[in-house]
Amino acid sequence: MRGQDIQQADWFSYKTLEERVPADHPLRLVRLLTNGLLLSMDGEFEKLYSRTGRPSIPPERLLRASLLQIFYTVRSERQLMEQLDFNLLFRWFVGLNMDEAVWDHSTFSQNRDRLLTETLTRDFFSRVVAVAEGYGLMSDEHFSVDGTLIEAWAAQKSFRPKAEVSPGDGGQAGGGRDAEVDYKGERRCNDTHASTTDPDARLYRKGQGKEAKLSYMAHALMENRHGLVVDVETTQATGTAEREAALKMGKRHLKAGDSLGADKAYDVKELVIELEARGIKPHIARNLNDYRGSAVSDGVAAEPGYEISQRVRKRIEQVFGWGKTVGQLRKTKVRGLANVAVQSLMTFAAYNLIRLRKLLCLRPIMAQA
Repeated sequence: MRGQDIQQADWFSYKTLEERVPADHPLRLVRLLTNGLLLSMDGEFEKLYSRTGRPSIPPERLLRASLLQIFYTVRSERQLMEQLDFNLLFRWFVGLNMDEAVWDHSTFSQNRDRLLTETLTRDFFSRVVAVAEGYGLMSDEHFSVDGTLIEAWAAQKSFRPKAEVSPGDGGQAGGGRDAEVDYKGERRCNDTHASTTDPDARLYRKGQGKEAKLSYMAHALMENRHGLVVDVETTQATGTAEREAALKMGKRHLKAGDSLGADKAYDVKELVIELEARGIKPHIARNLNDYRGSAVSDGVAAEPGYEISQRVRKRIEQVFGWGKTVGQLRKTKVRGLANVAVQSLMTFAAYNLIRLRKLLCLRPIMAQA
């Protein structure tokens, strides 16, 4: 029998949002973990808000919405608010009921930027790591480190002589479209030039023969058991940033007897000496093609764990791949080192939550194996 195409809308709904979301939906466990983390941060949130004045957007909802934007690669806050208006799954995750009005995109951005400082975001990231440690999912002995370039939200035309244009004018003398620029024969470097759009960005090339772009660098310290991110640093793009960030993160997390895997870019005498002085095994890929030779000794390279570290360290590329394609870290849409640091921390916190869901779902299977 043919069904009737009835166009009249129902006045009432007899199902709650909780009933509409499938019991086995991937976001259920992520939401459970996130709610626990946000509950533990209640005291921190309380310190940030006044007891008088108009109520703001609840910080818990701001953080859940920010995570959704990363999970589903929502390209803008305007589109995120549109999704929250009609997407019941998004409403359920954030904590809005079906009839509750969503916020204006500018109000959401203003409240979020005021809340998500680097300090608070790092606190949230650290609590995600603590949850993984609590479930026994992280190695406390073997780690890997690497860095990746994040393209800045600034055009090449904005990279101009420091004395020529004052910061903040966007490189436009009288407004309107960008002026035509001919770089032929001009030597441009970070010492003499700066971006008028984003002064913190630095001109950097990924490798020989690659084009130079205005960039930042994100650095991640990964544990080798399940590929979870332990620490994140965001820096300006310089030739020494990778090893400096590796030492900084290593001082926070590594102890004597641990191993640190890395690629050839980290095969530098100063870094290897510093790691060995602290009792950390430098399982760094040897750059034997360099005329200076490798800083990693033959004895370290002959250790049984060295080959394993070299094989496992490549998993960190999956972290960066997810962050750049899903988390939209390939080219940031914020300006300033502090704002890029917040985006990096939130992206890798989201990555850890996704990994945690998968690992916790696989636990019964791993227990039977």
